[in-house]
Amino acid sequence: MVQIVIDLDNLEDTIERIYEQYYLDVYKFLVSFTGNQSDAEDLTQDVFIRVLKSLPKFNEHYKLKTWVLSIAKHTAIDHFRKKKFYSLFEDNFFKQLLSKEKQPDEIAENLEKRTEINTALTTLKPQYRMVFILRGVNEYSIKETAEIMDWSEAKVKVTYHRALKKLKEELMGKSKGVLENANC
Repeated sequence: MVQIVIDLDNLEDTIERIYEQYYLDVYKFLVSFTGNQSDAEDLTQDVFIRVLKSLPKFNEHYKLKTWVLSIAKHTAIDHFRKKKFYSLFEDNFFKQLLSKEKQPDEIAENLEKRTEINTALTTLKPQYRMVFILRGVNEYSIKETAEIMDWSEAKVKVTYHRALKKLKEELMGKSKGVLENANC
């Protein structure tokens, strides 16, 4: 990874290098959070506009990646607030994750499981969902997640544990409901 030097005299070149280096990380985070490629593309643009506006205030004691992803986190929160709990994960996101090497019945079963997870994820509080995406989906370390969320590492651990517990409860509740309906 190339270290980016922030040159406020040559802002255009600096933002271009930041964009090239962190675009994919920001985009993947936002696709995971919104579940929508179109929204993620728009939000990614918003993130880098915010980065450009905030660059003169950047504290070089922080990692640039952490700072950029923190801006992405705040952009996602703002988007969430505007959407007011509309469907944050759509099936299209999970369809892209399917392997083309699997048999059709395996693909259908995986799609069904992913749809259940998708539905369960939408029931989680935004903080739980963000921590789950950062830790479980994007596989960031506890330290990186703490820096992005601006939390202590202990809070990340506890929140991630609670998110997993709630997700499991939601998934177990759905399968229990299916079994009860089948027995009728």
